[in-house]
Amino acid sequence: MRSPHRIAPESPPGNQPENPPETDADVTSPRHADVTSPRNPYEELAALAPHPLEEFLQEDPADGADAEAPWQPPNHRRGSRRRRNRFAGLPLAAKVLVALAVGAAFLVLADRWALLYAEHEAADKLKDQLGLSAAPEVAIEGFPFLTQVLDQRLDEVKVTVPDVAADRVSLAKVSATATDVTMKGDGPTSLHGAVIGRMRGEVLLSFDDLNRELGASQVTFTGHGRDQVHARGTLPVAGHDLKVRADARIERDGDRGVATDIDRMRLGIGDMATYRPGPRASEGLHLSRKGARRVADESAKAKALLAVPTIAKRLGVPDDAVREALRSDARLNDVTGSPQFVDDVMRLNLIDVAMGHPALLKRLGLDPALLRGLSELTRPVLADRLTLAFELPKLPGDGSVRLADVKVRKDGIRAELEGSGLAFGR
Repeated sequence: MRSPHRIAPESPPGNQPENPPETDADVTSPRHADVTSPRNPYEELAALAPHPLEEFLQEDPADGADAEAPWQPPNHRRGSRRRRNRFAGLPLAAKVLVALAVGAAFLVLADRWALLYAEHEAADKLKDQLGLSAAPEVAIEGFPFLTQVLDQRLDEVKVTVPDVAADRVSLAKVSATATDVTMKGDGPTSLHGAVIGRMRGEVLLSFDDLNRELGASQVTFTGHGRDQVHARGTLPVAGHDLKVRADARIERDGDRGVATDIDRMRLGIGDMATYRPGPRASEGLHLSRKGARRVADESAKAKALLAVPTIAKRLGVPDDAVREALRSDARLNDVTGSPQFVDDVMRLNLIDVAMGHPALLKRLGLDPALLRGLSELTRPVLADRLTLAFELPKLPGDGSVRLADVKVRKDGIRAELEGSGLAFGR
């Protein structure tokens, strides 16, 4: 785009003044520039704006100053000097408190380490002396521990022993708290024994453990009342699983034992008969009421019973009535249809019957091999299979431990322990 130019009006030739010759100074003068080269407004605006390359072409004086500064190694002591100065600015009381806190922390750490070491050593010694399968849990109470060691006397020690063998059963847990304990040794790393002034604890015979340990008979034990335990389940006899029911009364036996008195033992042979071990008339093998009614309703079984004179005599049936019943079903129904006949059949001890007439039991639907197995399952034998009795193992060394009280709880049989003057170690 071309810049506009002012065009001067032409003067008449006659009136045009004569101009003197131009010199170099006249050409370069402003006046001459205004006449020959008029101003461009866009160029004036461009002159006012900064040049785009000036920022990059000009040197920053700060950069020069940095470049000219000589290199020096970093001074790492400034920060530490400042930190020391901050600590130095703390008051004396604060410094003393910090020192005491650090010292107390180290003392507590040393005390806890000595405590853990002593507990571990005590657990190992108890395991070896008592013949345990696993180390017991030992917890020494009281703080600080090191002052107790220097005094060679512990305020309180708690011991928990799991799975202690006691005759046929295992005690689920034996826990005890010992007080007035005198240590034998010169320090926590050289303890070799202790004397317990007084001890109290508890023994637990868990029903869950009993069900597992005596599980060969599939018998479940449950608590009933303060001193009663019920046993319910099945017992294998001569290849038959018989339903077993028994009640046991728990009582203390001496200072270290628990005894069980098994009563009301009976074995059910389906719904046909019931076996109760013992010599009394109500004990032995007897038909149930349902089994006796089945015999009375089935003429073949009823005639098999009446055909044996000794059994007919026990049933109280006269000889004439027996002969008529064996010949006539109507007369047989008269004999077996009375309620007295069912009661008399239930009173028969089938074990006695099997002694002289083994074939009769088979006709009644009973396995003769089962009868032989039941005859060997006497009351003492069955009671021994269901017994919950146990005795605490004898502790090594001096002193005494005794059972103070025995109670039946929901989870098992619990007995309180008392002891004094117990010595362990050398």
